[in-house]
Amino acid sequence: MFLSFKKLITFISLVVVLISSNKIYINSYKIPVDQKDVTKLYDDSSYQIGAGIYDITGPAAETNLMGYASPGQISMGIHFRQRARAFVFVDSEGNRAVYVSTDSCMIFQEVKIQVVKDLQNIFGPNVYTEANVLLSGTHTHSGPAGFSQYALYGITSLGFYQKNFDTVCNGIVQAIVKAHKSVQPAKISTETGELWNTNINRSPYAYDNNPEEEKALYDSNVDKNMTVLRIEDMNGNPFAAISFFAVHCTSMNNTNHLISGDNKGYASYLWEKQVNGPGTAGKGPFVAAFGQSNEGDVSPNTRGATCRDGSPCDYKTSTCNGRNEECWALGPGKDGDMFESTQIIGENQFNKALELFNNASIQVSGPIQYRHSWVQFTNVSVEPPYNSGVANATTCRGAMGYSFAAGTTDGPGAFDFVQNDNDTSGNPFWNFISDFIAKPTTEQINCQSPKPILIDVGMVEPIPWVPDVMPIQIVTIGQIVLVAVPGEFTTMSGRRLRNTVREIIGKSIQNPIVLIAGLSNTYSGYIATFEEYQVQRYEGASTVFGPHTLGSYMQEFGKLAQSIVDGTTVPAGPTPRNLTGHTFFFLPPVIVDVAPDFDDFGEVSIDVNLSYSVNETVSCVFYGGNPRNDFMIESSFLTVDLLTGTDEWTTVLDDGDWDTKFKWKMHDLGFSLITIEWEIASDTTPGTYRITHSGYAKKNPFSSTLTPYKGSSRNFVVQ
Repeated sequence: MFLSFKKLITFISLVVVLISSNKIYINSYKIPVDQKDVTKLYDDSSYQIGAGIYDITGPAAETNLMGYASPGQISMGIHFRQRARAFVFVDSEGNRAVYVSTDSCMIFQEVKIQVVKDLQNIFGPNVYTEANVLLSGTHTHSGPAGFSQYALYGITSLGFYQKNFDTVCNGIVQAIVKAHKSVQPAKISTETGELWNTNINRSPYAYDNNPEEEKALYDSNVDKNMTVLRIEDMNGNPFAAISFFAVHCTSMNNTNHLISGDNKGYASYLWEKQVNGPGTAGKGPFVAAFGQSNEGDVSPNTRGATCRDGSPCDYKTSTCNGRNEECWALGPGKDGDMFESTQIIGENQFNKALELFNNASIQVSGPIQYRHSWVQFTNVSVEPPYNSGVANATTCRGAMGYSFAAGTTDGPGAFDFVQNDNDTSGNPFWNFISDFIAKPTTEQINCQSPKPILIDVGMVEPIPWVPDVMPIQIVTIGQIVLVAVPGEFTTMSGRRLRNTVREIIGKSIQNPIVLIAGLSNTYSGYIATFEEYQVQRYEGASTVFGPHTLGSYMQEFGKLAQSIVDGTTVPAGPTPRNLTGHTFFFLPPVIVDVAPDFDDFGEVSIDVNLSYSVNETVSCVFYGGNPRNDFMIESSFLTVDLLTGTDEWTTVLDDGDWDTKFKWKMHDLGFSLITIEWEIASDTTPGTYRITHSGYAKKNPFSSTLTPYKGSSRNFVVQ
């Protein structure tokens, strides 16, 4: 039975020859941490709060990047590192909750389960649970894939990459441990304002299918609101910030091969560097998270989509001469430059967040509360008022529509799929592929209608290709209400869900500030409105559980909100399936690293010039090892060092900084060429510098032993 499953994965991945099914594991661990005593507080606006940050950067070579599902988008270096940013909140009664924002594409179900398990191994079973731990991804499309055990999200990564999964989980746990150990008496204030010129709707045709009277309630077809939490100690000294704003992290497009936190990661980097100073990337103590929200149809590419010749794309299908591959959206950077676009969108978020932070006037007060249920989402009966007026409305077994394969204007798909495709006759070749994977039943076709089913992911045997038990979670911190959604809600879907929760929870929480925490705890694709679903653009085709998906979420989150109002508990729900032992990984391991004369790892191949001026780029090429050998967590593959005394060097930049790029390239079989680039900023201190590169080499193909190495450029002058 599992052999047939393996054949399916192999077929879809187009893997003709499987060189190895190697799995790499990081040993489980325990961190000896004593629980910190929490002093009882008597002011309901006073909390105990801690913040922590930790590295979650995955393999910087040969690994597919998660988000665009483009097989050729393989990691080949690092622009700047991915981080997990954790915040522990404890109220006056000792109730606690955790919010974590990660520079990852999303949070997969297995990640949440493993993180909670690890936390309970450290702190015991009652401190951190699935109910009070909220994990959210920023949705960068430039982080390594392979950390989901479900097949649909592992096709282009060639399966489940255990070492990357462990890196993500371990980094989140370590960030929470840091936050736990740093809790201190603190206060929270908040402010909300509007940020324009930073996001647009990439599916306006679908949005326009929503009721006219509903659209008339809003000034824009995307949310412009940004909400910021200012966290400070009892002396008024800020030590953390959290912002929520809806925009895709797709400023870096699908031609990028460098790991990047994209626009939200850059915004965090800017703020933390401003407060903590240079040379402190990822080290704190000030931690700033730019959390994701209902970004499903929201693009950062504010110049919009056009054809290659500059003419407008077709409004309904986002095609040019019938081809979706020719319709691309560009960011605000010059000529659409993705690095400059990332900077602009990141800076916009940072500047607005800082303004709101400095003017935060609303005091947060009240208890910490939370509710969590697992819900089997394949056959939820959706009752009025959430059923869009349809009798006997239910959700469906998971399925992806034809327009799912079309991609979006942020990253078009291939094979001539188009958005706004309701044609159930489809393409004969892809119909054959679809039926080969799992042939939809008449009941499934009717349930998912008008979606023409491309991949019946919920009907694949023996294990569905997507999770079908969804976590429904609400966490309140005073009047801040975090609605943890396991997917990508479109703009209008998010508005409806916020309104539903606000109306109910407002019966017990005065003036609640309801925020969507996007891509949280599990990933279930997109959630379009019932009306958006009818036109089957990308977001509708990717709404896994059918046309009543949003209605079911509104209904189930409404139950949690009512439970908070009533002070009652909610059922835990069914346990998600455990896929341990049911995964495959087809990416071959690193066999051996080779360098000239067999041992010249770290030697310079092309050295730097002797002098540079500001705004120029320094480049140095080293012979190195494959970056998959060691991810250099909480370390760096590079440094930029300044000579500050007689033979005394001070590191001023590393691979966590925006100004540097670490690039890997395979040169002949086994030779890794490492290029380090440094764009010299205008405020760089004049002086003598050097570039260093560090890594690990696998010298013996018959041994797993890794050898550390380090190399340095010659000295050069910046003037």
